[in-house]
Amino acid sequence: MKHMTVAMAEEKTIAIVAHDNKKQDLLAWAKFNREGLAGHKLIATGTTGKMLQTELGLPVTRLQSGPLGGDQQIGAKISEGEIDVLIFFWDPLEPQPHDPDVKALLRIAVVWNIPIACNRASADFLISSSLMPQEYQRLVADYDGHRNRPVRLDVA
Repeated sequence: MKHMTVAMAEEKTIAIVAHDNKKQDLLAWAKFNREGLAGHKLIATGTTGKMLQTELGLPVTRLQSGPLGGDQQIGAKISEGEIDVLIFFWDPLEPQPHDPDVKALLRIAVVWNIPIACNRASADFLISSSLMPQEYQRLVADYDGHRNRPVRLDVA
């Protein structure tokens, strides 16, 4: 498969999501990394966004709550090239009513080669990376072949 590069500016757009049982862990991480987050655009799902905005005093674009479509909104923004990084503290031990949305969000982030952190350790490594505050050329599969593939119209 061919690849193309997608430019990521110095100021990244970071999507932040946390399941209920992980919100306090995410908040502690965000407070510790406030200075690093302050140099970027933040987008978050419902309650997580409100919590971050209140506690950090940083602007946060808030979307719907995850179960109400927020995960899908972030996935759409990833596929449209509007998100550079995904911080998603998800709870692997608690079934979620929107588990298919969670899986779809993680899948679309991988499809578009978006850096993902799913726990505090990976989020620490990601935010402290020397690549975070500089321009970066992200390698993405060229999906033109998929988009332009022949489609059979005679299939029932």
